[in-house]
Amino acid sequence: MALAKRAQHPKLFSLPESPAAEAEFGASFGLLARQKIELMMRRDMIVATEKIEPAQLQPASLDLRLGARAYRVRASFLPGAARTVLEQLEALKSAEISLDDGAVLERGCVYVVPLMEHLNLQNSISAVANPKSSTGRLDIFTRLITDRSEIFDHVAGGYEGPLYAEVSPRSFSVRVRKGSKLNQIRFRRRNSQQLKQTDFNLSDRVLRDWHQNKCKLVDGDVNVRNGLVLRVALSQTSVGARIGYRAQKHTDVIDVDRVAAYEMRDFWDPIMAGPDNRLILDPGEFYILASREKVRIPPQLAAEMAPIDPAMGEFRVHYAGFFDPGFGYTPGGAPGSRAVLEVRSHEVPFILEDGQIIGRLSYEKMADEPEILYGRTTVSNYQGQGLKLSKHFRAPV
Repeated sequence: MALAKRAQHPKLFSLPESPAAEAEFGASFGLLARQKIELMMRRDMIVATEKIEPAQLQPASLDLRLGARAYRVRASFLPGAARTVLEQLEALKSAEISLDDGAVLERGCVYVVPLMEHLNLQNSISAVANPKSSTGRLDIFTRLITDRSEIFDHVAGGYEGPLYAEVSPRSFSVRVRKGSKLNQIRFRRRNSQQLKQTDFNLSDRVLRDWHQNKCKLVDGDVNVRNGLVLRVALSQTSVGARIGYRAQKHTDVIDVDRVAAYEMRDFWDPIMAGPDNRLILDPGEFYILASREKVRIPPQLAAEMAPIDPAMGEFRVHYAGFFDPGFGYTPGGAPGSRAVLEVRSHEVPFILEDGQIIGRLSYEKMADEPEILYGRTTVSNYQGQGLKLSKHFRAPV
C-alpha cells in the first residue's frame, strides 16, 4: 500500500528554546490556557494540514480533527520506541478507507486515523489527550497514538511529528468524515525540576483548602480520597424518576457531526428509579448515569475523571473525561453541573446502590486563567447539565 508515501505530512520546523521564546509563556507552569495554545499555534508548535478553526479551541484544550483516511486494523497496537505508526500500519496490511465524503466505522472494529494536527513541542511542554465528552457518551473508544511511543494518550516533551487516533465504536456504528472531532489534547508546561514528574494532581489537603476557603468544589461537604470522590445518583430525590440510560444493541448509524438529530428512544432504553435505589449492571452493557454531586471547576484549575480502584467493584467508569476551567462554575453561585458517568460492567453482574462511590475528580493547576471559561463558548454543550445524553440526541420529553 505504500502508506508512508500516501500519508505525507507538512514539514515541522524546529523551534529554538531561547530565553525569549520561554519568556512568551511567562513564569507560570501547569496546564496551558486557551491563549497560550493560540501562542503555540502562532509559533508553529501546533500545525495542521488545514487551518485550525476557532471552535476547536476550548478553555484549556484543543479539539483534534480526523484526516482524510482511516485504516481498519485487526487489533489495537502501539508502535514502540523503534517504529512510526505508518510503519506499523504497513506491516499490518491495513485496509484503507476514504473519509472525504464520510464513511461508517462499524461497531466492534478498530481503526487508526491520521489527524490533521501535528506537533513540534519544546522540551518543556508535553501533552495528554482524552475523548471528547460527546465521544465518551456514544461509547466510542478512542486513544491518541504518536510515533515511537510505548503509551497511549501521552505526548512527550520535545515531540515533533504527526498524531493518530485509534477509534473503536463499542455500542453504535458511527459515521465520521474528514474534520470530525473525537478527541482533544491539552498541554502542560513544566519547569526544570518537573521534567521527569508524572503526577501533577493537587493533594487532598490542597483540595480541602480550596473548598473551604476559595471556591466550593461541590454542593455540600467535600469528600476527598486521592481526589474529589463522586457518588452515583440512583434515587428520585437525587436526579428524578429517570436515573440513567442503557444503550440498545441494534440501532441505526449515528452521524457524529449531527447535533440534536436523533430520538433518544431509537438508541437508548431509559432506566427508572426503583424502590430500593439500586441498579444491576449487566456484563457487556453500556450505561449513562450521573453523579450525586454537582461540581464546579474554578478558573484556576482543571480536572479529569479517574475510575475507582478495581478492587472496589466489578465495573468501571469507562472513559477518563476532562473538565475545562469554568465547568459548572458561576462566580458567587452554587455548583450547577453534575458529572455524567459512562459505565460498563466487567465479567459478572454488579449491584450499584444510590450514593456508592463510582469515581473521583483529579484536579490540576492551570498555568494561567483562561481568557474564556467553559460555558461562555459557543460549544459548551454540557454546562449546567443534569443526567444528559450526548449532544446528538433531542432532549427527552
